[in-house]
Amino acid sequence: MARAGDELLGPISRRLVFRKTTADTNGELLEVDAYYKPGGNPPPVHYHPHQEEHFEVVSGEMLTHVDGVERTYGAGETFVLPPGSHHSMHNAGNEEVHVIWQTRPALKTEALFETMWGLARDGKTNDKGVPNLLRVAVLMREYQDEFHVTQPPFAIQKLLFGLLAPIGGLLGYRGHYPEYSGYK
Repeated sequence: MARAGDELLGPISRRLVFRKTTADTNGELLEVDAYYKPGGNPPPVHYHPHQEEHFEVVSGEMLTHVDGVERTYGAGETFVLPPGSHHSMHNAGNEEVHVIWQTRPALKTEALFETMWGLARDGKTNDKGVPNLLRVAVLMREYQDEFHVTQPPFAIQKLLFGLLAPIGGLLGYRGHYPEYSGYK
């Protein structure tokens, strides 16, 4: 379980520092300082079915793709992504980007971050921070309230991950790992 000040390093050239944890806010929000190095790979286009995200750019330039619209935000600017917004973002410049990132409600986002960063740290992902397909299936089932990719269509994902997640579970893959967080 994260505490304010805890830091996660990688994947995808990102560093997170917890400002307010799920426990600190009784699940109302998760707030982190996120740092994106130049040249990092953007996450896949995705959405959060039940959560709003708020970003404040502290330094650098963040290039966003939100519901088909591209925009760059600089220091001092903020933007909000309502639940269901299809988005991706990454560093648009040559210097590190620092954003304050809030997710409301927190749900299990903290555990998702700890799990993904832990898997990457332990070499259980590719160089873009993505685990193998069976582990992805287990993770997507565990965090279905927090995170969906936009491709393939959700109905196909639900079928595919529904078939593959039990196989991943039999191989020992889990949606969360106590060694990465206190989440049970």
